[in-house]
Amino acid sequence: VTLMESGGGSVQAGGSLKLSCTYSGVNRYNTQWMAWIRQAPTKVHEVVAALATGTDSPFYADSVEDRFTISRDKGKGILYLQMRLMQPHETAIYYCAASGRTSIGGMWSTETFYTGWGQGTQVTVST
Repeated sequence: VTLMESGGGSVQAGGSLKLSCTYSGVNRYNTQWMAWIRQAPTKVHEVVAALATGTDSPFYADSVEDRFTISRDKGKGILYLQMRLMQPHETAIYYCAASGRTSIGGMWSTETFYTGWGQGTQVTVST
């Protein structure tokens, strides 16, 4: 699977930003899940949103529930992350990731579940 993020940049607190991830090879490698994962400076990776590709069902971390929306355009091969009401502590590198595994017991929410990663895009939220 090839993944390439775009759309990062700077936004003021309370603002919105939409990330895109252009992907290919999803069907070839039987990808079951796609996700957005972020890593803030000095922090561990956090899976903020994931999509079960069989049903396009979205799943979210509690920290972003009701503010972030994950979606995809299957025809164009693009995964999106719409982010609203952003806060400075959400400054991070945001990665697009994919997994061919089956999620059991919430495994989708752990970074090690994902085997394919993009290079990431920087998002900076200023006060």
